[in-house]
Amino acid sequence: MSNYGKLKKNESDQLIFQDVHFAWHGKKDFVIKNCSFSLSEPGLWMLVGENGCGKSTLLKLIKGILEPTYGYIERPSNLSLVFQNPDHQILMPTCGSELILNMKGNFSKKVITNKVNYSLDSVGLEGFWNRPIHTLSGGQKQRLAIASALISESNFILMDEPTALLDKLSRKKILDIIKSLIQNKTYPKTVLWITHRLDELVYADKVSVMKMGKLSSWQDPNYLKYI
Repeated sequence: MSNYGKLKKNESDQLIFQDVHFAWHGKKDFVIKNCSFSLSEPGLWMLVGENGCGKSTLLKLIKGILEPTYGYIERPSNLSLVFQNPDHQILMPTCGSELILNMKGNFSKKVITNKVNYSLDSVGLEGFWNRPIHTLSGGQKQRLAIASALISESNFILMDEPTALLDKLSRKKILDIIKSLIQNKTYPKTVLWITHRLDELVYADKVSVMKMGKLSSWQDPNYLKYI
């Protein structure tokens, strides 16, 4: 396991993979092989690799959409996923109603108002409560998807190539927002970001390279090997 992000006992926000293997039903070849790592500290952890190397399958294993063929996975207790295409997860007609949908628990009207406004403000969508979803740009929709993860009070966020459909300026805005959330001293986030864009790696705290279903050790992006 990685020394970076050393685990603490009984920590509910940790992610642990121990000797995880995964093969599709009826297939002999493993898509994920000998996969062992752990994440428990706040930070931006980026996973890079070519198409078909197993990144999306790994994400589904982390989320619990898939279960390993064998091996052990411990997942964070409150885990959110931001899709590559925000249209695949946004369900409601307005920004405010979408965020309320993602709230967990029963709250007073005042608390709901405060939480929605705080989440919108955190991603640069101040005043967007009543804004219709169909009027948002791609970058604004992605920011709303991040706000949905925030309002669900997740401390661990999975991001599946969240900037793949965005232009350069929008990509930078999303990355800047994520860095600010991670660096929040009161409620810092742990983000596992899957990407194929090597230029994004400069934002990462640590990077792992995936090849043929295997992860490299977590590395400093300035000294990254195996790409």
